[in-house]
Amino acid sequence: MNHRTGMIGLSALLIACIGSANAAECLPVVKAAWVRLPPVAMPMMAGFGRIENPCKAPVSIVGAESLAFDDVSLHETREENGVSRMREVAALPIAPGKVAELKPGGLHLMLHGPYQSLAAGEKVVITLKLADGRSLPVQFEVRKSSP
Repeated sequence: MNHRTGMIGLSALLIACIGSANAAECLPVVKAAWVRLPPVAMPMMAGFGRIENPCKAPVSIVGAESLAFDDVSLHETREENGVSRMREVAALPIAPGKVAELKPGGLHLMLHGPYQSLAAGEKVVITLKLADGRSLPVQFEVRKSSP
């Protein structure tokens, strides 16, 4: 290998490393994030929003947490044999350039045990946990119904 070939190889390696570092820095974007305020005080609430993946690599949401709630988990409501059933979802993969909708009657965040009463217009932070170990804090607005 001559000096020129070595420099070309080194340049290609640096470009690959920079590209993968940028991919690792890319995070999903959450828009229109909101928490539905129940009509009466309840130990559970639900969170919704639009999660976009602008990254060149897939991302997977594998959990969530919040200082405002005792427990946060990802759930999905499905109709099975004419009965609406809810089940926990272990991971929510989102392909590059795609969107996941958290909405009433579908995928949503279950928010158990609010530490204090919430009112319409307040904001709470829910941190989404990604499969690669990174976290994405998101501000959710408390609302009485869908926007």
